[in-house]
Amino acid sequence: MGKGAVISNKSMDFVRDTMDPFLFCVHHLDLYPAGNELMGPDESLIGRQIGSDFDESNDWKMYHGNTVPGFPAHPHRGFETVTIVLEGLVDHFDSGGATGRYGFGDVQWMTAGAGLMHSEMFPLVNMDKENRLDLFQIWLNLPAKDKFAEPGYEMIWANEVPPFEILGGTVRVISGKWNEIQAPPAPKASWANDPNHEVGIYIISIKQGETVSIPKASSKVNRMMYHIDGGVAEIEGHILSPRDGMQLDPTVEANVSAKDEVVRVLILQGQPIDEPVVKYGPFVMNTNKEIVDAFADYRATQFGGWPWGSADVVHPREEGRFAQMADGKKITPS
Repeated sequence: MGKGAVISNKSMDFVRDTMDPFLFCVHHLDLYPAGNELMGPDESLIGRQIGSDFDESNDWKMYHGNTVPGFPAHPHRGFETVTIVLEGLVDHFDSGGATGRYGFGDVQWMTAGAGLMHSEMFPLVNMDKENRLDLFQIWLNLPAKDKFAEPGYEMIWANEVPPFEILGGTVRVISGKWNEIQAPPAPKASWANDPNHEVGIYIISIKQGETVSIPKASSKVNRMMYHIDGGVAEIEGHILSPRDGMQLDPTVEANVSAKDEVVRVLILQGQPIDEPVVKYGPFVMNTNKEIVDAFADYRATQFGGWPWGSADVVHPREEGRFAQMADGKKITPS
């Protein structure tokens, strides 16, 4: 009998365990109510810890927002964020002067590099119905040679990363390649930009009673699979339940089955950067001194300053999806 695909399986917290080259992974599923005039929830906030509302017993959370849910202006250095918004909207503003609104299948790939402040607010634009948010945020490390890359972001619109039909379900290929399905290229400084690094970000929906086969990768790859929602999944007799994560052997074709209902899973994979990682709050560097320097640089420069006034600024309710880059160029979905 050949070796199996499952190396380990464990229950995880809201912040999922990751492997090099990834640093962080969360899934936000918030069933926000109708919005009010300020695009916040049209419900009482009494009893919530405003400013740090992460109570998972609630159907929705304010996170660090006071009026509109989300994450007001905060800094990053030394890595990238990949934000995948399947439902709902995110308003982006940053210290480089770029801004935008994206969602409903769009992906923002932001390179913090040498340092960037940004805000991520979740405007509740619907006043007559709920504002559901289904969002993944993933942090991908940068190697030492690219820690000080020029900050900025690129948009991948929903039509560029649709759910492709595969045997047993569908797959969205955000990064990398799934058989013949190729994702859009990652930013130039990204570890994912080089196909030899085999970085893959895949969101897979498995139909009830069906099986999806995960293509093999090289033995150098670290591969993690996370249960996102739906019923239980099974792989080689191992059960993948809500909040579970599995480390998989990339050299073995893994067959993942949905039993009683549709299951959604996320796969993160890639060859490791294999460098020292020192993390403190919003900064990820290679040494303690670089972390100290990052805080000093941020205090001295605010990474260019915040040109937007309020730290939790949002766009007008009627604004559509768009991206305006630091050079003023505005792009919209095709």
